[in-house]
Amino acid sequence: MKKTNKMQDIDIEKMVLNCGGIDDKLEKSIKLLSTITGRKIQVLKSHKRIPDFGISPGKKSGCKVTIRDKKTMINLLKRFLAAEDNSISRKKIENNHFSLGIKEYIEIPGLEYNRDIGILGFEIDVSFSRKGKRVKFKKIKKGKYPKRQDVTKEEIIDYLKKHLNVEVEK
Repeated sequence: MKKTNKMQDIDIEKMVLNCGGIDDKLEKSIKLLSTITGRKIQVLKSHKRIPDFGISPGKKSGCKVTIRDKKTMINLLKRFLAAEDNSISRKKIENNHFSLGIKEYIEIPGLEYNRDIGILGFEIDVSFSRKGKRVKFKKIKKGKYPKRQDVTKEEIIDYLKKHLNVEVEK
């Protein structure tokens, strides 16, 4: 039996849900993310001017929530992937993370239409890492984190197939 190196095991580091919008749509987005996660939502301000969308620097233009609790992440991820018929396109997977979008939140099992929110969608970004990544971010005795420690696209695909029963389409 071959021994495996524990430092080579991959795991989900965090999941970020975000939604954009200004004024009234932003309030609906905040309600949506808090309904889904039950956590405090961070409001984001714009850094650029985009006149077509009515966005100027310093104006509130989006919201996000970061989830790091493993149980909560896995439960939410299973529900989000069920909304996508447990399949994900290969294009949505990159080194160290994958992203997907939900067009309408009512597609998610367990969520019903809320009149205050209306029809909205949001984006999901799931980051993967190996043990030892923390040395890269320390302030004292910062270590090197070599490129070979990155989680490759194929490893993420294997993880999704093995742990979440997800089909990866070409």
